[in-house]
Amino acid sequence: MKAWPGRPYPLGATWDGFGVNFAIFAENAERVELCLFDSPEAEAETARIEVTQNTDQVWHVYLRDSQPGQLYGYRVHGPYRPEEGLRFNPNKLLIDPYAKALGGDVLWDDSLFGYTIGAEEADLSFDTRNSARSTPKSVVIDQTFDWEGDRLLGNPWHETIIYEVHVKGFTMRHPDIPPELRGTFSGLIAPASLAYLRSLGVTAIELMPVHQFISDRILEDQGLSNYWGYNTIAYFAPAANYSSTGIQGKQVAEFKYMVKILHREGFEVILDVVYNHTAEGNHMGPTLSFRGIDNPSYYHLMPEKRYYLDFTGTGNTLCTNHPRVLQLIMDSLRYWVLEMHVDGFRFDLASALARELHEVDKLASFFDIIHQDPVLSQVKLIAEPWDVGLGGYQVGNFPVLWTEWNGRYRDTARRFWRSDEGQMYDMCYRLTGSSDLYSWGGKRPYASINFITCHDGFTLHDLVSYNDKHNEANLNNNGDGADDNLSWNCGVEGLTYDPEVRALRERQKRNFLATLFLSQGVPMLQAGDEIGRTQKGNNNTYCQDNELSWLDWNLDDERRALLEFTRLLIQVRRSHPVFHRSNFFQGKNVRSSEIKDLTWFHSTGEEVSFDRSDFNMRCFGVRLAGDALEDVDAEGKYLKDDTFLILLNAHVEAVPFVLPARSDTVKWELILDTSDPAGSKSVVGRLTQGELYTMQEPKNKGGVLIMRRGEVFNLEPRSLALFRHSLKQDMRILVERSPV
Repeated sequence: MKAWPGRPYPLGATWDGFGVNFAIFAENAERVELCLFDSPEAEAETARIEVTQNTDQVWHVYLRDSQPGQLYGYRVHGPYRPEEGLRFNPNKLLIDPYAKALGGDVLWDDSLFGYTIGAEEADLSFDTRNSARSTPKSVVIDQTFDWEGDRLLGNPWHETIIYEVHVKGFTMRHPDIPPELRGTFSGLIAPASLAYLRSLGVTAIELMPVHQFISDRILEDQGLSNYWGYNTIAYFAPAANYSSTGIQGKQVAEFKYMVKILHREGFEVILDVVYNHTAEGNHMGPTLSFRGIDNPSYYHLMPEKRYYLDFTGTGNTLCTNHPRVLQLIMDSLRYWVLEMHVDGFRFDLASALARELHEVDKLASFFDIIHQDPVLSQVKLIAEPWDVGLGGYQVGNFPVLWTEWNGRYRDTARRFWRSDEGQMYDMCYRLTGSSDLYSWGGKRPYASINFITCHDGFTLHDLVSYNDKHNEANLNNNGDGADDNLSWNCGVEGLTYDPEVRALRERQKRNFLATLFLSQGVPMLQAGDEIGRTQKGNNNTYCQDNELSWLDWNLDDERRALLEFTRLLIQVRRSHPVFHRSNFFQGKNVRSSEIKDLTWFHSTGEEVSFDRSDFNMRCFGVRLAGDALEDVDAEGKYLKDDTFLILLNAHVEAVPFVLPARSDTVKWELILDTSDPAGSKSVVGRLTQGELYTMQEPKNKGGVLIMRRGEVFNLEPRSLALFRHSLKQDMRILVERSPV
């Protein structure tokens, strides 16, 4: 195969219809060899080609007759001086950091390590074994795909509802998904999957990591695996283990087809991405790619360069203040937007990306580059705003254009419904978009990604069923996972058949879900919480690729009722703009509104003054004025909506709540009550259709509870109730009063 000089850009392996250009950055390398293979399991190369051209620290070569499907890897030569941070070892086959697909899996053995395991001061030793048989091979791909006019959906942030999904966990046990598609990208768009997602009403699917990842050796030795996928080894390659069509590059087209179908159904696709660290671990980890290509360029090293700075808890941290590492991340992000059509990203441990040397800097190079990028500045950007390093908790500090997983929201909601003291003030902020965190620098309420649970921690069912974690299945003596979960088991630890405890748990789930979907900001629902999924108290199932993590679709009456309640909440939110405002409340009359856009009430019906006596309130109400919206439609006209009253009671006893109103003509219609989900279900049609129904005494006529100002509603213990005052009722009153 004839080798021509080729070009230094683009990096990676690029097929132009005639041949393939190979280009790899390796600043400190002395020699680079391109190795070609005929199968993923091959140990011997079919060809080893000296890459002689080096332009701006990029080694490049062009193979005139190379084709898509070609398997390849690199051997990079240079000094092996670990104490200086240099770990070149040409005996180790290396994955191209820009590989668009991988063929084969990591087959763990000692040859994958650059040092000799068991030697004295092992990582300073040098291992001469060939690792090719055990290393996945990079694959040249054909990028051609018929998108049929598909484009990013660009749904407004404030109208977004996120559903956090694990590709395998969502599909693996679904009885109506063909067995051969379970656990795959194709399974996620099977008719049964799409029908369920449509019926749920979410707008964006946030996929847990789908970049090619590997399982750590210690996990595989224990019969476990890296199920979650936060162990990336190739930032351009879709995970082959989620492909139903093979691993020789076909996973790329399968991923694209999944995105195209999800877009066709109206769902945005957001990827959970892990650019903060790689699967190579610390100085005792394997040499698979970055470490052997240019260790001091790719990783943050300590002053004693033998060791790695670790802000991630995984052994290493990518060095994002190196221009070529920044280029890698930016090229990867643009690739997933432009070539794979994803709509946005959630950045795992995003504070690690902001570290300039040791400090977290919200104006770090990474953010500057994102902001000026014409592609990435236009997609959805979500930060997990913390890492494990000193000063890494940065909730509220990420710059404009970024939204954040709001850990303060999660913790406050859990404390409030657990009936902890002193949560009232915080809860008011969380319900209204966390203006204390985000009302600066041009941010909006949708900067707050609200969640009660996520993949990392208890499921919603377990949050109300366990006081303590039960992670014994992880084979770490229950030592992993968070110890403080702000959970409450409702009186019994774990499984119980006590009807009172079970009823209380179901009510608490409804309280959490109602809080989530009635709050300003962007709600994120963890897949399975709406059907009562349990992990039996395990709050760290990262290594559990089995039925403990996979969704169980065999629903009993209790779980089916929770699903219907969740659907109701999502319909309420989507139907009424007052629940997804794009501007913060002002706490005053807006334009011609008769009442303030936001008002807080005591159970006496009097307005809350927010002095210190209110600090420990566990029961209060909030009125959202539908005629005081600042949002406009596509024509610039101000939106108007019904006015809603949310009553929250975290007391262990019922509270008589005096309903407030501006006049005796106001009639409050009970829309939902977490203590009576059956009653809530009966009103969903009227609520979402916005129809005006005759509301006359007696109360509760036809199962609908109608109340007036000054009347007392019995707010049950640990419950939330939602009342509506119809905008059409106000319009009817105006017509009746008109002199015309």
